[in-house]
Order: sequence, then structure tokens, then C-alpha cells
Amino acid sequence: MTMPPPRGHNGGPPLEDDDDPAGWRSWCWRRARKRAWKTPPPEIALRRLARAEELGMTYKEYTLEILERGRHL
Repeated sequence: MTMPPPRGHNGGPPLEDDDDPAGWRSWCWRRARKRAWKTPPPEIALRRLARAEELGMTYKEYTLEILERGRHL
């Protein structure tokens, strides 16, 4: 029988694991990337696609520019 976690502990896994010290950071980056590349509503996606074609870029390249710069070209 194992001891329950100490009072005030949420019982979750440790944030720093000796086997994979970047585990927590990797999880955060994967989550942030997933949220950043989440599919926008159709109106926004079509507008981005049209603007990307005007600039001679792909949709993915244009979206990456928006994410990197924080503004539209």
C-alpha cells in the first residue's frame, strides 16, 4: 500500500522527470503548437488563402508569417 500524496499536492506526475528532463517543456510546446495551428473558421481560412495567393505564398506559409510576426502582411 502506498502513502497518499502530502497535503496540498494535486497527486499528478512530477514536473521534472530524471528520465526525460524536457518532458514538461515538450508537452507545453506540443500543446501551444496545436493551439496555434488550430483550424480557423471557414471565413478566416478563405480570407487567408486569398491573401496568400495574392502574395504568391501557400496558405501554410502565410499562416506561419502571421504567427511569427503577430500581424497580417
